[in-house]
Parts: sequence; structure tokens; C-alpha cells
Amino acid sequence: MIPDSEFGYELLVCRYAELSWYPDADPRPAIVSRQLGTQRRRWDTVVIEVDPEAFAARRAFGDRSLDSDLLHVVRDAPEGWEWYRDALPDPGYSWRYVRQAVHRAAGRDLIEKRRRGNRIEIRRIGPYPDWVERIVAIENKPDLDRSAADALADQLAHDVETALADEVWLATEATGHRVEPALLRSMPVEAGILTTGFGGEGSGADGFAVDAAAATVDWLPSDLAPSEPEGRDSETVTRRLEIAERAYGKGWRSYHDTMRPDCRHFELRRAGRALVPHCAAKGRCPTARECSGSCPEFSPEPPAWRTKGWPIEGGPGKGVRGLLERRRERIRDRVIPGSDGS
Repeated sequence: MIPDSEFGYELLVCRYAELSWYPDADPRPAIVSRQLGTQRRRWDTVVIEVDPEAFAARRAFGDRSLDSDLLHVVRDAPEGWEWYRDALPDPGYSWRYVRQAVHRAAGRDLIEKRRRGNRIEIRRIGPYPDWVERIVAIENKPDLDRSAADALADQLAHDVETALADEVWLATEATGHRVEPALLRSMPVEAGILTTGFGGEGSGADGFAVDAAAATVDWLPSDLAPSEPEGRDSETVTRRLEIAERAYGKGWRSYHDTMRPDCRHFELRRAGRALVPHCAAKGRCPTARECSGSCPEFSPEPPAWRTKGWPIEGGPGKGVRGLLERRRERIRDRVIPGSDGS
């Protein structure tokens, strides 16, 4: 069983999806992120299935995500020079915010900008591609007791009804029972069920591991994409693209932004084909909430670790950040046709 019932399990599900998406079927190019969604609903794990050629074109717009204001500019920037207020659709709010987004976009080389008299003109560096094929939401509950199942059923029913994602799944740890408990709970029939086996042989120091064969599909999900020719409305399309952009920029290894890898007790430990955080003081995978400057065991790296005798410039904490960022970059490169990223 996973030591931390939410956070540690979430990381392993993300790594599994990165290794072996789509479950029990041919692989699909995808990127994986976590803790994304809308103001009303946040998903544990998000899988963005992508068109590889279009994804390569998206990579030309840089490694950082595009927020809603930047998307408004980049998606509608004209092929030739035009005054930005003629080129872009009415945003429904003050144009001064659009002008600020134009300056930000030009500063990141997402568009070209020039001033002609009193007017700011823009043109695109290339068309923004339609790179997102499908969005899959996964809710992670390793220990599916009755109270957790009841709350989760309501959340999944909401996901099915809104159909913001193309599929919704429940991921839960296998119990070894003849019939897994997840199949006996009152889950929406449209939600898929994925049972994971992250323990046992080959487990890491914390007693869990992940590889490409560490999950079984117990129930296939329904396709929630609209069947009508008109498809989704423009507002929903934009919301989905904003989620995909955040997933692109963030990935699932971004926990180093909210945890304290600069603590002398923070380590990365291998769990099969995953690297997960480990707290040497607690002897286990810490939660994201625990691993903070307010932790009683928090002990900053000694200055000597960052200045002398350490093979990674800046100390172990900076080395951890760099390692996780390089892995995120390799995974994004792997999606592009002809890339040897791994």
C-alpha cells in the first residue's frame, strides 16, 4: 500500500500514465500533469493526448504555458501586419489588458510587434496549432472506503455531466479480492476503473514501485466528446485549451516548486521506473503540505553544500530541481516525431 494515500499515489499514477498511455491498448502520444482543472473542479491527474506533428509546432512557441490572455493574442494574430484592435476579436473587457498581453507576447517572441504612429501593429510568427486531441481526467483514490467512494461518485458524475474531459477514470490500488471493491461502488457507468499494483516485487525503499505494466483496466470509460456535428461551444474549447496549456508548462514533476528540496532531509528515491520524494527525517514520502518551511524537521542545506565540494552547482536542492525539469523536457521532446527523447 502507498505510504501517503493521496500525494505519493498521485505521483505514481502520473508516472504510470507517462509510461503506458493508453491502458491495455496501443500507445498514444500524450503529456501528463496533475492538480489541474477549473475554478469549480480540480482533477488529480490529467492526460493530454496530442497530435505529434501539431505538438512539434506548439513547441516552437516555447516551453512555458500560455495563459488565457496570451492565447487570445497568439491564436488570433494575423499573418500580415495589422493594428492589434483590428486583428483581434473583441475580448469583452478593456483593450488595455489586451495591449499588455501584446507586449508580453512580443517579449516572449510569440508574435512580432511594431509601432506605426500611435498604433501598435502585430503579426504572427506562425499559426498556433490545433495540438490537443483529447483530455482525460483521472481521480486517484488508493484506499476506496465507502465514504471516499460516495464523495468520489458525485465528483465523477459532475465530470460526466459537464463533459469538459473526453474521458474520466478512477485509479485505485488493487486489493487482491476476486471482485475489486471499486466495481461494487456506485460509480457512474461512464467512468473507467483502473486498478494499480504498485507494491510487491521490485518495490523501492518506501515499499512501492511503478512500471508500464503496473495497472489493469477493470472497466472501460465512455467517450464523453459531443456526437453532434457542431461539437463543443467556443467557451468550452477555450477552457480545454487553457487546461492543456497549463499541463504543457507544468507537467507532473512540478512538486519541487511547492516542496522544499533545499532541506537536508529531502531526497529523491527510485520506485521502479519512477523517482519520488522521500524525507529522511520522517522515513517516508512526505505530503506536499508537510514538506514546507514550517515543518519541525526542516533543516536548510548548509552553505558549504552550495559552495564547496558538491558536484552540482548550487547544492542538492538546485540539483533536484534541475533533474526534474530535464526529465519533464525529455518527455515533451519524446512526443515529437523522430525525437530520441526518453
